Amino acid sequence: MKSNPVLSKTVLVTGCSTGIGLATARLLRDKGWNVIPTARKAEDMDRLRKEGFTPVVLDVADGESVRRAAEEALRMTGGALGALVNNAGFGQPGAIEDLTRDAMRYQFEVNVFGLQELTNRLMPVFHKQGYGRIVNVSSVLGRITIPFMGIYSASKHALESMSDAMRVELTGTGIAVSIVEPGPINTDFGKNALARSKEQLPQVESRFKDQYKQKALEREKEQDKPHLFALPPEAVALKILHAIESPRPRRRYAVTFVAHVGAFMRRFFPDALMDILMGVKMSKSG
Repeated sequence: MKSNPVLSKTVLVTGCSTGIGLATARLLRDKGWNVIPTARKAEDMDRLRKEGFTPVVLDVADGESVRRAAEEALRMTGGALGALVNNAGFGQPGAIEDLTRDAMRYQFEVNVFGLQELTNRLMPVFHKQGYGRIVNVSSVLGRITIPFMGIYSASKHALESMSDAMRVELTGTGIAVSIVEPGPINTDFGKNALARSKEQLPQVESRFKDQYKQKALEREKEQDKPHLFALPPEAVALKILHAIESPRPRRRYAVTFVAHVGAFMRRFFPDALMDILMGVKMSKSG
């Protein structure tokens, strides 16, 4: 007999140290969900415990960590799970020609491979129940690609394609897959991208080195200033809530005006026009 979805109102949310993941964990708990948040670092785990959560350690780039986290989450829930929110991820800046193989691989390990491995490990539970909600947090850059964030965009394009395939493959199973596409959100994403830029790009002799320096200076000046069209992470959390609770969840949820514009541009603008617009954006980084 298939379990009643109401009896499995437990959700695993990845990447809950700050930002979207933490806001989602808080909102879902407030809405009556039993939330199991994940984080990598000990200090983030402690912070979640102080808020009353029982977090699970998870490094999505490590297959063994993924296995342990999935097993621990299911042990905590007695083998039942209502929803999975794949939020953990990061952005690796840099021109494609300047990125090492290791840097590109790590971007995909975190944003694509680890995410999907976790999903696959939990899929038997959803199938057994005949019910489940999977929410993959992508980005407006999963629809359009901007210069100097190409490998991040590539990882999110891959996530979108895999989510589309999985959604169709799961037709008739009672398992739904939704994609959430945030635009600019007031989180630490930009600060973390700046840290990755400083870590990776100074080691490269690049024809873009002056633009990297300029962009780093701009990020340092603007990291505490909200983007004109940015929304708080709670705006993304509300879309995630809809995706896991609605009887008819949407396939895609765009969050922020920028995300809606990006989706419109990708659908209606020819490639030549997109190249011109992105070329102008790149020149302004110089």
